[in-house]
Amino acid sequence: MPLTDAMPFLAALCLAAGLAPLALAAAPGPEPARAEAPAAPDPEARVRGIQAALRSAQIDGWLFFDFRDSNPIAARILMMPEGTIATRRWLYFIPADGQPVRIVHAIEEGRLDHLPGTKKVYSSWVTLQNEIKAALKGKAKIAMEYSPDGAIPYIGRVDAGTIEFVKKQGVTVVSSGDLVQRFEAVWGPREKALHDQAAVTLHELVDGAWKMIARSIRSNAPIDEHTVQQFLWKGIQSRGLTADHPPNVSVNANAANPHYDVPETGSAPIRQGDLVLIDIWAKVDEPGAVYADFTLMGSVEQTVSQNYIKIWNIVRDARDAALKFVRDSAAAGRLPQGWQVDDAARQVITAAGYGPQFIHRTGHNIDEEVHGNGAHMDNLESHDDRRLMDHTCFSIEPGIYLKGQFGVRSEIDVYLEGKEAQVTGRAPQTEIVPILSLVPPA
Repeated sequence: MPLTDAMPFLAALCLAAGLAPLALAAAPGPEPARAEAPAAPDPEARVRGIQAALRSAQIDGWLFFDFRDSNPIAARILMMPEGTIATRRWLYFIPADGQPVRIVHAIEEGRLDHLPGTKKVYSSWVTLQNEIKAALKGKAKIAMEYSPDGAIPYIGRVDAGTIEFVKKQGVTVVSSGDLVQRFEAVWGPREKALHDQAAVTLHELVDGAWKMIARSIRSNAPIDEHTVQQFLWKGIQSRGLTADHPPNVSVNANAANPHYDVPETGSAPIRQGDLVLIDIWAKVDEPGAVYADFTLMGSVEQTVSQNYIKIWNIVRDARDAALKFVRDSAAAGRLPQGWQVDDAARQVITAAGYGPQFIHRTGHNIDEEVHGNGAHMDNLESHDDRRLMDHTCFSIEPGIYLKGQFGVRSEIDVYLEGKEAQVTGRAPQTEIVPILSLVPPA
């Protein structure tokens, strides 16, 4: 049910648990300090930065292509205005040196006017092809949003036919994946400050959820996954955060589904002895803000059962092995590739005999989208050979999922800065939270 419809029930639940009704909403606390507002976009500076990156990578140019908003990477990197009509193909070629070229259709010829460069207008497909040929003349190697063998779908945004046509011009097409990271995933001080603000708030909200569960169980008041989810969702919104979806609160066998979606009606009750997984993500509700994303585990017990502890310890050790690998690599001055981080965690779980129950990648890039376009910690779903970059953030979140029984996952966020890999928000969880120990018996 919608949160507004659920409020009478939630208020009654709080009263039954010995709470004042207003305790259901997260306390706003002092107004957090705002990070400095982002500077106005400067497309010419962006182009100069791209040209410097191309020269450093020894690539002759970067060809951006879009049809009907098919390439959101290009839209963000090129600072495309929102809300404009986009029904025809456009291309923007940035050479490593020299003037960029804007190729636009005659009925939408202002589409790229905010960007520097020479404008070429087409109406027929023959003219379009000729303009592409002219822009690429003399170039040997160019980057596009293309992933060889479709390995990294986050990057593969240009259709195969367009790639084929470009290659016919005698050009080698390489993936723009690492270039995308530099302009899409790297944070400045403002992004890091907004992430930290969100991270602290999310941990505080989960603390409140554990206590809410404990009070309900202590007072014999009914509580279920949806009730806890809506408590967290209301807290996210009341604390100045936003997210693309409410958090995941899953109990016992539901926690064995990594992307369990809490139903509005009929969600699982939470009872004494249950294992509870909370996966929560959000960002500050400001333009340009970036996400924080955590998964935490609790058990509705005074002392956590050994069958939960056994699996938790394996997952925790896998998480810590991946974190140590990243930290050691950063300290040595050579950041690893995404697949290597995945292997560091997966080896621990496989050695413990639960490899088949670890069914997803170890982590993902974090940016304005919770699953960003930087390197992912993945050698399962894909072989992500992109190297991690300074001033980027990503999750480490191994899990073991025992169908029909329960699932365990531990998720932390890691930010790379210089030779350090910082865990954000709070130190990693070391033990499953014994939820009933948080509230004494009545």
